[in-house]
Amino acid sequence: MTRDTAIAKATDYFETGRFQTDLANLVTYRSESQKRAPEARAESRRYLDEAMLPRLEAMGFSCEIIDNPDPRGGPLLLGERTEGNDLPTILTYGHGDTVLGQDSMWQDGLGPWQLTEDGDRLYGRGTADNKSQHLINIAALEAVLATRGHLGFNTRIVLEMSEEVGSVGLPEIFRTHKARLTADVLIASDGPRLQPDVPTMFMGSRGGITFDLLVETHEGAHHSGNWGGLLADPAMILAHTLACITDARGQILVPEWRPDSLTDTVRAALRDLPVAGGDGPAVVADWGEESLTPAERVFGWNSFAVLAMVSGVPDAPVNAISGWARATCQLRFVVGTDPAEVVPGLRRHLDAHGFDKVKIELHDRGFFSATRLDPTHPWAQFVGASIRETAGELHVLPNLAGSLPNDSFTDILELPTIWVPHSYRGCSQHAPNEHVLKPVCRDGLRVMAGIFWDIGEKTVPRG
Repeated sequence: MTRDTAIAKATDYFETGRFQTDLANLVTYRSESQKRAPEARAESRRYLDEAMLPRLEAMGFSCEIIDNPDPRGGPLLLGERTEGNDLPTILTYGHGDTVLGQDSMWQDGLGPWQLTEDGDRLYGRGTADNKSQHLINIAALEAVLATRGHLGFNTRIVLEMSEEVGSVGLPEIFRTHKARLTADVLIASDGPRLQPDVPTMFMGSRGGITFDLLVETHEGAHHSGNWGGLLADPAMILAHTLACITDARGQILVPEWRPDSLTDTVRAALRDLPVAGGDGPAVVADWGEESLTPAERVFGWNSFAVLAMVSGVPDAPVNAISGWARATCQLRFVVGTDPAEVVPGLRRHLDAHGFDKVKIELHDRGFFSATRLDPTHPWAQFVGASIRETAGELHVLPNLAGSLPNDSFTDILELPTIWVPHSYRGCSQHAPNEHVLKPVCRDGLRVMAGIFWDIGEKTVPRG
């Protein structure tokens, strides 16, 4: 039995339609972690009990489903498959929770809770984030196990149901159960490939903090003719507040938000990476930090975004000056930004510009710190070589542009972290019409089967 045999088994799993059938089943679970209703929490538990537990136990995993210590979060599954104390141990991870389904907003013929195939696309909530991704990795492990009769390494798995609310409770679980989660490396999948036809590997992620800016000027709304020029307009104050955070092209003006970690080594790693082209919107060349390339802006720098803003009643405006305005904002930040200084730094900046009455309200959810592993790390070199052997090409990122609970793996479990994503940037993640591409899923199965085969076959980094 050979490496090619294992890859062929993983490929057959896709080409016979079993992957699509299994993914269709996973999509039916309405595991919306942003809903805190009892029925939503029960659905998250059902996903672990019914969809994950039997499959893992059939592979020889001993598993335990643990209640989340944080009341905002859903349950977690911890599993372990041991073949020998002298063998390397791989930790893998996935999350079965999704963002809200947004049922009424999907295009005709599509819906969040059933898998719909249209050409090369498989539509459904969680297809990209993250149900297909951990399904691919589990199936790749099965392919190696079926080929060799054993994996050749020990495996531990964490499946959580709270990633979309900031992985609340995950750090506490990791601290409590650290001894049973020891490993040599994390190898997991989330996020998109840089380009759909070339595998991507990244070793960390940007951090993320979400907060509201709130301006309150007076009680109620008052006639804009009778009171115009007499009452402060909160929407105008909010607009000027936002304008002092970045300039007109989105360059960050808050001193504490400008990182110092874009080193020559990171620049070299990002130099030839293609961020334009492929599906999704066109990259705007004259947006963001002017002195940086597009790849440096998204992978090596911080970005500020206004996710939503409102004043008055946008759907039914009246001739009145509202008494309030609110913007929901987010900072994505790289290593070199102190997360403890994000809000205090903004507070000082706003005060210095005369916006001391603008309130900053952090969202009631967890946030992720920024992480990054050197691309020359032995595990990055090992996994990168395996992917190239299977697929030929590989894009290597120091960190993902989005955010993941990677800091729990690096800071608490003290692991090197390798992520191999199986989605692509045009997948409509967190939006209506979420989907994965069938060629990427097929390729992901082959790549992961190769990685897992090589870990059991070759000398791997230890310690």
